[in-house]
Amino acid sequence: MIILGIDPGIASCGWAVIEAIKNEKIKIKNCGVIKTSPDISFGQRLFVISSELEKIIQEFRPVAAAVEEIFFAKNVKTAITVGHARGAILLTCARMGLRVFEFTPLQVKQALTGYGQADKNQVGFMVKNILNLKELPKDDNTVDALAIGICCINTNRGTRITANIANKSE
Repeated sequence: MIILGIDPGIASCGWAVIEAIKNEKIKIKNCGVIKTSPDISFGQRLFVISSELEKIIQEFRPVAAAVEEIFFAKNVKTAITVGHARGAILLTCARMGLRVFEFTPLQVKQALTGYGQADKNQVGFMVKNILNLKELPKDDNTVDALAIGICCINTNRGTRITANIANKSE
């Protein structure tokens, strides 16, 4: 089962394609970050995110996407721009036929560390151990995308949702 994890953002959108293997291991197929320039229009930035995601989906053929929900804290303007990016991401995933699962940052932290208030270092430590990595990717958005993908796999392992995803991929 191949999952696309996405950490939405307008300047940097983290993505990770991971695969759940039958013996309960998870491996990375590829990961990275989609960067957009502040020098182009907001609509063009959304277009770049959508176009790059389409290419990733076409290349790796995930059966589902896991997208982080917006954590609405202090900066309303940032939340709104991330909301627009999420809209472009959700639309792209739907247009490409992916089933989409959404997780809050608290759910991701809980699924990886067992503690919903874990910090980035704790989440990174668990991502590194779960995926048996020598080192984490340099970009925090990519690490977050890996964590979101792992959360989706671990949350849905052994459930009817996983069976529905598997049936869709056949």
